[in-house]
Amino acid sequence: MSDTTIHRAAADGYKQGADTYVRGRPDYPAGVTAWLSQTLGLGPGQTVLEVGAGTGKFTTRLLQTGARVIVVEPVQAMLDKLSSSYPQVETHQGTAQAIPLADASVDVVVCAQAFHWFATSAALTEIHRVLKPGGQLGLIWNLRDASVPWVAQLDALVNQWEGDAPRFYTGAWRQAFPHPGFGPLREQKLSHSHDGPVEDVIFNRVRSTSFISALIPAERDRLEQQLAAFVASHNALNHGGTVSVPYVTSAFVTRKDA
Repeated sequence: MSDTTIHRAAADGYKQGADTYVRGRPDYPAGVTAWLSQTLGLGPGQTVLEVGAGTGKFTTRLLQTGARVIVVEPVQAMLDKLSSSYPQVETHQGTAQAIPLADASVDVVVCAQAFHWFATSAALTEIHRVLKPGGQLGLIWNLRDASVPWVAQLDALVNQWEGDAPRFYTGAWRQAFPHPGFGPLREQKLSHSHDGPVEDVIFNRVRSTSFISALIPAERDRLEQQLAAFVASHNALNHGGTVSVPYVTSAFVTRKDA
């Protein structure tokens, strides 16, 4: 699978930043367990496909349901990290537009922190193909809570570098819906926090952003300087080396027609 089939920011950034991604990305809130079991119906005897699985940050949550887990990920460096962490998971290098599975072969498809990269009619048609009748598609994103002023300022610092990289917060991904064969999107929001060392929770989280990781060295150095100045200027971030960043998780589900 050639990396030219995916956006350059994802192909370059995630290839270079797989290790940083593992250290910097937050976990998901405890309420995700109920969303997976009660809303998506996952449990023993079910098969779930995770598309755009990355290094497996969400895969562990799927495994906890007892379902059989299959993943598809286009970036080999990310897939290698996932495979080494979860050898029990069936893995495939591939894209949402060409899923290497049979028709009507999975009960649920989940895209965690990923759907905005491939929010197209072609991808939804392919996801629809591999879902069983009545199967569900779950979309989930972890976002810093920009209603907090210093978080909004941090987001603005990061977003100046985004270029043409697809982002969840723009809402452009919603243009893929409605899609033939799927019902309406239903949304649930969950609140939590990312707690830990500033180096991971702030610096490595920003570094793990695809378009940041893909920057040329001079631009990355400039971003690092901006980020260091930002942390130094905010009391919530520059005391004791630890920090708590508020997050909001947005979870969506749509069902394939029976």
